[in-house]
Amino acid sequence: MSFQRARNDEQREIRRRAILDTAAAMLDEMPVADVGLNELSRRVGLAKSNVLRYFESREAVLLELLDYFLRNWLAELAGELAAGVDPGRPAVDRAGRLADVLSRSLADRPVLCDLFNAQGGVLEHNVSVEVVRRHKRDSLESLGALAELVRRHVPELGDGATFFCLQVMVLAGALSAYSPPPASVLAVYEADPALAVFHLDLHEALRITVTTTILGALPRV
Repeated sequence: MSFQRARNDEQREIRRRAILDTAAAMLDEMPVADVGLNELSRRVGLAKSNVLRYFESREAVLLELLDYFLRNWLAELAGELAAGVDPGRPAVDRAGRLADVLSRSLADRPVLCDLFNAQGGVLEHNVSVEVVRRHKRDSLESLGALAELVRRHVPELGDGATFFCLQVMVLAGALSAYSPPPASVLAVYEADPALAVFHLDLHEALRITVTTTILGALPRV
């Protein structure tokens, strides 16, 4: 891919979109930690200095992708929850089903979980105040939308739904760091099965932790 000099807003937006699409394709091949500006620039057909005209750092690119993937997930999650949670069941049952749907939906989106994992410790560094402000505003909107979805199916959570949703995203990021383990770690588990207690399946680990979290957040009656 190669570009002529961008001379108007439409051409600049096409170039921005190409950078984001290329970075998204890279995330299908490699973890967030391996996505670098040099390879991104090469794949998109721009000099590194030109990429930096559109995004101030690789972290800025990845933060925008995090916001994009999060919005897309929420749009799909609404249908998944509607199909998976029976509104006629008791609160504990609905909470358990919601936890299962949430955990499976997140486990099916390892790129989003990897971005959650990198968000606080990596992606929110090496970016300007304005980029962080824009990202946090987008994140707040998405967090509100997720909390509203959760309250729709488990209204008993009330105002606690927002903190529960924040915990879910943090859990998804933290647990994704251990799944799948690298080949060397898998070899150790195979050679010494007693150590396989550390081998986490992302969906199952999320299901257990998210279920425990939501049941603990339900009001006592």
